[in-house]
Amino acid sequence: MTETVQQAPVVDLDGVSQRFVTDSGDVVHALAETSIQIPQGQFVCVVGPSGCGKTTLLKIIAGFLDPTGGAARYRGEQITGPGAARGVVFQQPNLYPWYSVRDNVALGMRMRKVGKAERARKAQEHLELVGLGEFGDAKPYELSGGMQQRAQIARVLANETDVILMDEPFGALDAITRARLQADLLALQRAQHRTVFFITHDVDEAVFLGDRVLVMSARPGRVVLDQEVTLSQQAGHQLGEEMRRTAEFIELRERIAGAIEH
Repeated sequence: MTETVQQAPVVDLDGVSQRFVTDSGDVVHALAETSIQIPQGQFVCVVGPSGCGKTTLLKIIAGFLDPTGGAARYRGEQITGPGAARGVVFQQPNLYPWYSVRDNVALGMRMRKVGKAERARKAQEHLELVGLGEFGDAKPYELSGGMQQRAQIARVLANETDVILMDEPFGALDAITRARLQADLLALQRAQHRTVFFITHDVDEAVFLGDRVLVMSARPGRVVLDQEVTLSQQAGHQLGEEMRRTAEFIELRERIAGAIEH
């Protein structure tokens, strides 16, 4: 008899919950007990109403926040703080304006004491990967908002990030730039088999990008729908924007939107 060994999840949230105490002494139950297992290479999108605990979950995975209940693990080890293997892309680019774009991308490697020549090589490689190969010497303020987000993504990738945590990274961008970055991110994630935890308010974006969509309820947040999105694997690369017009895409979008409403 052949025994199948299941690969352990990259991220394992086991009954995590979160309560906050306000300045006035009130207790806010932000996140109900939540268990999520994320395997290697999965693109997970999280949607739900404002204040439902999406960003709280991301902060727990990133190590910015200790859960008040349950356990959070990365590759079987308890998460006790931030780590280079879990990179965060924020909604607003947080590039340092006094550094060049190339030096911003190389910053994580510099902190890890990677040699100067290797830093420069890998920074340029990842700038080219996100379409910014000619802008390494520019300052961040010389780039458009979309280009700054590309640089932020390049910095996370260049730091050999195993898990990419993204908190509404395209929310402030115009529609054309957003669509371009969505397609670029999906192509990069598939090519490098990175694990992505992506927060968005846009149901279309979640269905287009995700292998899996988690819908969270209003506070205290909990997962009310855990939806596999097989069409992104089967059709996404072949059809691109055409996928959004398929009956399967529309049906999934309506199912997820309905779960948010209810």
